[in-house]
Amino acid sequence: MIEVRKSKDRGHAEHGWLDSRHTFSFADYYDPKHMGFSDLRVINEDRVQPGKGFERHPHRDMEIISYVLEGELEHKDSMGTGSVIRAGDAQRMSAGSGVTHSEFNPSNQNIVHFLQIWILPEKKGVKPEYEQKRFSRDERLNQLRLIVSHSGEGGSIRIHQDVKLYAGILDPGTRVSQELAAGRRAWLQVASGSVEAAQGRNSMTLEAGDGAAILPSGSSLQITSKTQAEILLFDLK
Repeated sequence: MIEVRKSKDRGHAEHGWLDSRHTFSFADYYDPKHMGFSDLRVINEDRVQPGKGFERHPHRDMEIISYVLEGELEHKDSMGTGSVIRAGDAQRMSAGSGVTHSEFNPSNQNIVHFLQIWILPEKKGVKPEYEQKRFSRDERLNQLRLIVSHSGEGGSIRIHQDVKLYAGILDPGTRVSQELAAGRRAWLQVASGSVEAAQGRNSMTLEAGDGAAILPSGSSLQITSKTQAEILLFDLK
C-alpha cells in the first residue's frame, strides 16, 4: 500500500533568510495526522540565503542527518567539529546526552538547499557523535546507494537506530527496486524530478517534494523515473 504526502500539503515556514517545508509536524507547524512515520520524525526541505543560517542551538536524544542537494552548509558544534558539507555529502550528528551546534550558508552568492532529517534513536543518553561522508554522483547514479545504516555496512554512515537510508540519482526511464523484509515499512522522498512508485498493482506518481509511506504488502517496491530525479528511500521497522 502506498500513501502519498503531497508537497503542497506540507507545513511551510518563511523567515526571509530561511524557506522551510515540513513533511511532518515541526516547530510552529502542527498536524496530528503527520507526526512522523515509524522512527522517522522530521524531513525538512530547507533553503537558506547566502551568509545566513541557524545560530547555535541545543539538541538531545535525536539522530540528525543533513543531506545537501545544492550549495554548501557549514557546521560547527560543541564537540569541536567544524566542517562544510556539499552536494553529495551526508552528515550524521547523534545528539545523545546533549550537544549544541550551528549551521550556516558560507556562500555570499548562492542559496544552500538541503534536507534536514531527524530519526528517533534506539536508546537515550548516548555519547554525542559526528560523522560525515561523501557519496559521489557515480555511486548514486541509476541505483539505490546505501548511505546510512545501523551497522555502517558498505561504507555507509552508522546510526543509532534500525534504519537504512538509500540515495539515488535516476536518469529518465530508469527503474530501481527495493525488497522490504517481512514487517518492514519504507518512506520514499522525492528531492527533485518525477517518479512512479509501484508496489504490486498499486502505483502512484510523485513529484519533487512529495513523500510516500510504503506499507508492508509482501511485494517489492519499484521506482521508475519519469524525468531526471533524485530520491531518498528509508527502510524502517
